[in-house]
Amino acid sequence: PEEPAPAKTPLPTAAAASAPAAGGRTPQTLDALFESSHDDDEHARTARHHRERRKGRIAAWVILGVVLAILGGIVAGGFAVWNTYESQIRSFMGWEEPKDYEDGIAEGEATVTIVSGDTGASISTSLYQAGVTKTDEAFYDYLISTGQNPEFQPGVYTLKQKMTSAAALTMLEDPGSRRENTAQLPEGLTMESTLIRVSDGTGIPLADLRAAAADPSVYGVSAASLEGWLFPATYTFDPDTTPQEVIKTMVDRTVQSLDAAGVPVDQRERILTVASIIQREARFTADFYKVSRVIENRLAPDNDETHGYLQMDSTAQYGYNEINKGTASSSAEALENDNPWNTYVHPGLPIGPIANPGDVAIDAAMHPADGPWLYFVTVNLDTGETVFTTTYAEHEKAVAQWQEWCSANDSDDC
Repeated sequence: PEEPAPAKTPLPTAAAASAPAAGGRTPQTLDALFESSHDDDEHARTARHHRERRKGRIAAWVILGVVLAILGGIVAGGFAVWNTYESQIRSFMGWEEPKDYEDGIAEGEATVTIVSGDTGASISTSLYQAGVTKTDEAFYDYLISTGQNPEFQPGVYTLKQKMTSAAALTMLEDPGSRRENTAQLPEGLTMESTLIRVSDGTGIPLADLRAAAADPSVYGVSAASLEGWLFPATYTFDPDTTPQEVIKTMVDRTVQSLDAAGVPVDQRERILTVASIIQREARFTADFYKVSRVIENRLAPDNDETHGYLQMDSTAQYGYNEINKGTASSSAEALENDNPWNTYVHPGLPIGPIANPGDVAIDAAMHPADGPWLYFVTVNLDTGETVFTTTYAEHEKAVAQWQEWCSANDSDDC
């Protein structure tokens, strides 16, 4: 017999579609299936979006780090360039600061010495160093721009700080600004320069002062010369003071400084010799004690690096009569000249002082800093920045810095 035909399954109605299936599961409609697929795609897109944003943030931080590193290098390089070429950059860009102080802000007191042979240029430097004018060239440029060529009288003048160049000139031409019988002696002058200043300030003939200083034993000094023994200070003498009394006053002041530093009597000449080199070599008083250590380290008999040769330019310049030319470097002739002060040619200290040191230099000669340094060089002659090193290779690098500074700056000191 034939099997009955199967019954047709009716299409689900809306009610059937909403009714729960066996086992509690609800069959999904076509729309629900599409919605489920849409949700999966949306989740995937959202996750991908978050990943991309996270990667973007990481990339942004990396790029920012690179940019900051580059900018840091540019800024550091910019500071280096600015420090080296500041004056040239200011001139090129028109950013130059006024060379002179404004009128009406002068204050305090300053003392300036004019010596025989001074010119507008050298007086301009003296005014700047005393704090009278704003820049080294201000006074000289003023004389040039106004076409003036005054005849300056040697002597010590009392001015103010922060003056205009015009006001400074007025006071230098006023006899009332000149201090009578006064000599201003800065540290580091030679004996001859000291006697010239004393003569200019007091009116005592230079020949008489030279004669008074010719025999050191008169003042209890056993050395062959009074070089180093005429203490730097500002002196005002009575009009009837004799040349011998003037010299004795300066020698006594040196003895006072030596005693204050604890210098034994039999070591006075040696300490004055070391102190005079310190005074001429160091730019800052803060460096005096380190320069003193360099001297002692180089003189050490067991030093295989220097073999006892001091090799200080100031000593070569003194022995060759170049010490007053105003430069940091020495001529080849001075370095090679065979004289007893030249520490490039002869080991040990020179035979005597090369200038008159002050209190700090004398104290530094007695109390050198602790350190291994054997070399030093001033790498910036404007700021006085000095590099101390222990090896010749390190010293050569510092010398290259100084040469670079000199090539970038029009300085007579080079």
